[in-house]
This record gives sequence, C-alpha cells and structure tokens, in this order.
Amino acid sequence: MEEFVAENLDRYADTQGVLPERLDEFGRQYREQGHLTREQLYELAYETATRSAYHVESNPRERCIEVTRNVRRVEGDFSKVTLLSGLSGFKAPVASAVLTALDPGRHAVVDTRVWAALDRLDHLDGRKEDFDAGDYVSMIEPIRELADETGYSPAEVGYALFAYDEHVREGTLH
Repeated sequence: MEEFVAENLDRYADTQGVLPERLDEFGRQYREQGHLTREQLYELAYETATRSAYHVESNPRERCIEVTRNVRRVEGDFSKVTLLSGLSGFKAPVASAVLTALDPGRHAVVDTRVWAALDRLDHLDGRKEDFDAGDYVSMIEPIRELADETGYSPAEVGYALFAYDEHVREGTLH
C-alpha cells in the first residue's frame, strides 16, 4: 500500500485537485490568526469548488470568524464538519479542505473521487456524489488507517486516492 500512495502522489500534480501548497498557506494563516476571514474562506472554497465558491460571500464576516474559531475548539470530526457546513458554500468536501489546511496530519480533502477510490479499494461500498458530515467520518477513518499503515499523512493519502481515481476512472465523473 505504501507503493500505491507513493505512485499516486506522484500523479497528483497532473490532476485538477487543490494544490497542497495552497492549503498549507491557508493552514498557516489559520493557525497564526486563530480563524479564517470570509475572504480567506472564499479563496479556499474557490481553490476546491470553483463553481459554488460565490456562496461563501453571502456569509456575514463575523460569522466566518466565529465558526472557524470555534472549529478549533470543538472535538470530533463530525462536529467540526457540521459546524463548517453551517456556512453557505461549505458542504463536507469544502469543509474537509478547511480541516486539512488546519491539520493535514489528521484530515484529508475528500470528494467524489476519494469516495470512489475507497470503494474500489473495498473500504467503502457504493457510489456517492453528495456528502455530509457522517460521510466525512466514513471516509476519514479508512484514510487514517491507510496513513498509519503507510507512514504518509492523511492529507497525502487523500491526494493519492484522488489521483488514483482520476487515473483509473473510465467515463465521466458523475
């Protein structure tokens, strides 16, 4: 499995996935400030879900700061994703990008491709196109297991799963 992650991490640069360096920048800002602003959340959402990022602008500025501050205090993956999902423009995949920016050693960016890859590897069952906080928990558990098994971070495993799906998928994404 270590080879699988390494090989697909190498492929990740050729995908349309969010750049890990960009998430690192957002994470650095998040940790230094203790929160993210609406503008920073918009930029992050734009990096991960370009078509729906405009929804972020409808959030009150203070609410963005309050929610991202509180996410750092809340325990539990389900609770963190649920809290972020209360903001317009933040379904579980975009919320996972916020969490990954904050802590790539615990979180991974997830989406349809990651779910499909985990399904192909027999860690999940069936196709899925919409995700909620419970689905994030369903995905992050095997991702963390793979990270423990391979020595890669959950973020890196997530990137590898994304690249794997893009590499092997036949036909359209949806």
